Amino acid sequence: MTTYRIAEAAELLGVSDDTLRRWIDAGRVATETADGRTVIPGADLAALAQSLADHPDRERTRASAVSARNRLDGIVTKVVKDTVMAQVEMICGPYRLVSLMSSEAADELGLEPGVRAIASVKSTNVVVEVSSPS
Repeated sequence: MTTYRIAEAAELLGVSDDTLRRWIDAGRVATETADGRTVIPGADLAALAQSLADHPDRERTRASAVSARNRLDGIVTKVVKDTVMAQVEMICGPYRLVSLMSSEAADELGLEPGVRAIASVKSTNVVVEVSSPS
């Protein structure tokens, strides 16, 4: 039988070790002890992963698991979709943000003008701006 250590299981689920430990304490996933270590049976981990996919607990798995430093509350102002991609525009305070995502993700999130949303900004890209000559 395949088993996973806590850190391995958390990585597979895309959550922190602490989040997974809280779920274990809450009885959300079963554990066993093997060689003095706490492990999660593969079948139980697969069931948890499937339940997260079928019924996303956005507060626990998405929003709190994101390590972004900049989370901006805002409102969706425009959504342009084709069969594959969606361009989502938001106003977050004085900022206009544009996000590209799959059309499927935009549909699952229910994104449309007027929907309140949170933009999590991470530094995965470098943005180059042209400054005015002094």
